[in-house]
Amino acid sequence: MSRLLATHRSRRRAAVLPAVVGLAALLAACGDPGSAGGGSPEPEETGGMTAAATCDPVPDKELVVLEDDQKLQTVDNIIPAVNADLAESSPEVITLLDSVSAALDTDTLIGLNRAVDVERRTSEEVAQEFVETAGLEASDPSAGEGTSVAIGSADFAESATLGTIYGKVLESAGYDVTVTTIGNREAYLPALVDGAQVQVVPEYVGTLTEFLNKQANGADAEAVASSDLDATVTELTTLGEDTGLAFGEPSPAQDQNAFAVTKAFAEEHGVTTLSELAEMCGGLVLGGPPECTERPFCQPGLEDTYGLDFAEFRSLDAGGPLTKSALQNGEITLGLVFSSDGALSTSG
Repeated sequence: MSRLLATHRSRRRAAVLPAVVGLAALLAACGDPGSAGGGSPEPEETGGMTAAATCDPVPDKELVVLEDDQKLQTVDNIIPAVNADLAESSPEVITLLDSVSAALDTDTLIGLNRAVDVERRTSEEVAQEFVETAGLEASDPSAGEGTSVAIGSADFAESATLGTIYGKVLESAGYDVTVTTIGNREAYLPALVDGAQVQVVPEYVGTLTEFLNKQANGADAEAVASSDLDATVTELTTLGEDTGLAFGEPSPAQDQNAFAVTKAFAEEHGVTTLSELAEMCGGLVLGGPPECTERPFCQPGLEDTYGLDFAEFRSLDAGGPLTKSALQNGEITLGLVFSSDGALSTSG
């Protein structure tokens, strides 16, 4: 499964708990110490087989995600979740929210998060600018007159910004909108199903699918979310129908588990995907939450799916400041992050 670990960011879907350990010695460099331009390491011969050479971390402030080209992770695309009664009585709501989904991709989401988390702008300001720049104002400013819509967001910045974007688009169509931060999924989902206080929430395809799956079928239910977006949305739609929820179109934008290196490391070794990393480099230092050594989407999955070779694991946090700092300072080679983190470099 993807991010279905423990409770990191109960505010932010399902995830993992942080921990801190001391720093250990770095691995031997694959070129001259401190070299950042020596090109790719030479492969090593091991028992008649060619093994990838050990690659040292390369310090750099810029971080880039390596593509999960063999689809280890579960999809977690942004998707509008709507109370079924509102969706039936005001279908224009989902149509308008779908326009938001179409305007978002992961790079755009990174930019929105950077504006709030790094540049310290408000979600209100960033949302207004995005709606205007993307041309998301409704063509009919009176379509929603007389209808009130309460939008809820989880208590982290990305959700607040998305909820505010939803609100501004609906307001442009004449809906009477309120946007409120209402905590974690355990708190807001019953309110969304009931529909009395909350009717719309920005959600995440894979994590919500598994939340509803376990709610309906028990904590040990077999996972139905996967790396296949269409199949996962189909499962989500079925679970939602049984619960009293309707959904808009999933956005191309994702906030999922991802693995990052520094931009300098990626450029030095010519890697953009996890498969390329496995081919070029061994002896890697992996950083992430304590559970990473046991969870199938983390170290075991990276080893089994990609054949990545790790010399060391460092227990840090789940996509948080400890992991990002360890990457930037050259203390780890590869770190678990979240794909829409505002600290990441975009492909643009």
